[in-house]
Amino acid sequence: MLFMPVSSAQTKNCLIVVLLWLASSLPVVAQIYRLDSPDGRIALSVRIQEGITWSVSYDGKPVLTETAIDLELAGRRRLGQRPRVAQTIERKQTERIAPLVPLKDNLIIDRFQELRILFRGDFSLVFRVYDDGVAYRWSTSFTNPVTINDEQLNLTFPTATMSYFPQEENLYSHYERSYLYQSIDTLSTGTFCSLPVLLQTPDHINIWISETALEDYPGLFLETNGKQSLKARFPHFVEETQPATRGPDRNERITREADFLAQTTGQRAFPWRIFIISDDDRTLVKSSLAYQLSPASELEQTDWIKPGKVAWDWYNANNIAGVDFPAGLNTNTYRYYIDFAAQYGLEYIILDEGWSLSTTDITHNNPDLDVQALINYGKIKNVGVILWVLWKPLLQNLDEILDTYRAWGAAGVKVDFMQRADQSMVNYYAKIARAAAQRELLVDFHGAFKPAGLHRQFPNVLSFEGVKGNEHNKWSRDITPEHTLILPFTRMTAGPMDFTPGAMRNGGMNDYGIFFNRPMSLGTRCHQLAMYVVYESPLQMLCDSPTAYYREPEVTQFISQIPTVWDETRVLEAAVSDYLVVARRSGNTWYVGAMTDATPRAFTIDLSFLSPGQHAVEIIQDGVNVQRYAEDYQLKTLTVDANATLTATLAGGGGWVAIIKP
Repeated sequence: MLFMPVSSAQTKNCLIVVLLWLASSLPVVAQIYRLDSPDGRIALSVRIQEGITWSVSYDGKPVLTETAIDLELAGRRRLGQRPRVAQTIERKQTERIAPLVPLKDNLIIDRFQELRILFRGDFSLVFRVYDDGVAYRWSTSFTNPVTINDEQLNLTFPTATMSYFPQEENLYSHYERSYLYQSIDTLSTGTFCSLPVLLQTPDHINIWISETALEDYPGLFLETNGKQSLKARFPHFVEETQPATRGPDRNERITREADFLAQTTGQRAFPWRIFIISDDDRTLVKSSLAYQLSPASELEQTDWIKPGKVAWDWYNANNIAGVDFPAGLNTNTYRYYIDFAAQYGLEYIILDEGWSLSTTDITHNNPDLDVQALINYGKIKNVGVILWVLWKPLLQNLDEILDTYRAWGAAGVKVDFMQRADQSMVNYYAKIARAAAQRELLVDFHGAFKPAGLHRQFPNVLSFEGVKGNEHNKWSRDITPEHTLILPFTRMTAGPMDFTPGAMRNGGMNDYGIFFNRPMSLGTRCHQLAMYVVYESPLQMLCDSPTAYYREPEVTQFISQIPTVWDETRVLEAAVSDYLVVARRSGNTWYVGAMTDATPRAFTIDLSFLSPGQHAVEIIQDGVNVQRYAEDYQLKTLTVDANATLTATLAGGGGWVAIIKP
């Protein structure tokens, strides 16, 4: 046998290899970090060992247990696999945020505790704990661009946790879903939902889940596994599409997807994953957490951004009466809309589908309608004109089209039918928002995913649909009072919600009918009116025909007084899907709105939030015959001070509104 001499250097190298192998095969010692909310009620625990998991308790009760997270890059590199901590940084922050377009309050206190974990390998995780929830996000500091193959988020909840679950059938979605109320362990494996989603533990602790700071990345969905957990699901990167057979001007058929989620810069922060946590249903309506975690505004000049109310045409099918010209998609009809808006101080009208020569030729108007003349007439009347467009033709020639609208003097665009949340579509939203802002144009996104930070980054984006709203009255019975009482605790918590309230034809369950061109709403007239206080949208529609509003000037005058942005919001009474009472202040005037589901209710409203002195109150409430005739209402006035109380009595499916002026 031949023995070869081995040098000391070779021996040393061999020992190093063996030691490294031994080290890699040994169990990793767990590193555990704890972070509490400023008020001490929420406790977050992060565990780093073979992977990364975190859990949350509320007042010592488990809320989220063993939540596993990971980020997989191309080459099968998983950032959460045997990660090595290089450094941790903790900090506390209390800052003031003054929203440029205040949805709830003109001043938000941004107070949290933060844990930043820096790992070897140029990536990090940031966790924040607020009094009303927790959030986390990944960040990377790689020199080169990266391909994201997958992102892991596995959420586990206590046994018998219930959900308000906006179940989806396809990732190609406009996010207009009903919220199914059932235990998550009864949902079939593979069932998935869009966001936001709301869960309630057996201890009645709410867990509201969504995301914000969504940039250059696909939107998050959540999928069940048939047990007590949900996991992340994402649209893959779209490589090829073809026009759909039905509605090819707006709908697409995805013909090829990549096997990854996104291709993006290596030096970036990823979206915040947000969890609002509270045992008080009022918190879901009051919280601004999604806004607080959104990117700050990119715009320097914003004084041209004017929130307001809108006379909308599509819901009412341009059905006007008592005029001496044919109603329809023509100049005379829209002059009528402008005159109506001017008479009641509404800031805008919308020219919805049909104003242009075709849905794809959107720089020329149809032969019966003179857009330039209408915009000029609107300027005389101090009413702006917003133009509806499909996203596909707008994208094909974005700069020229928006330059044309700017030259015409349009106030903004309503962009419709995106129906996707993959990376390229998310980027399209930002592209539209930025290009519109450069031309001082407002934006309202319809056929859209939920708000995810864009409205703070670009405050000219005043509203989003992404909600099963009033338009569904045209073809369904889905917009029940219960549905309208789920939305403020779910979809609206994410950001502005273009539900389009104001239906003037109202019915109960026994006398409601479906009429596409003359739709009705389920619930009372005052149920619809209360939405102008309860629902948040800086661009708020009056969905019905101007003729209907002209016929009831008391109602229209009442609506016209209600602002669309607020200096202060107080949530007085709340129960998810059952009822909601909200008080909002604009200047020195308070507005109180109350809504209930099918159950009649009465609320005692403490007015201690009023300033000293006497205040005049104007109230509109369900009429005495509202159960027979849902359009019945009563108006009354009285005088109160801060020591008084008001009793709000609501019929089933009813509403109540008060305007209180010093």
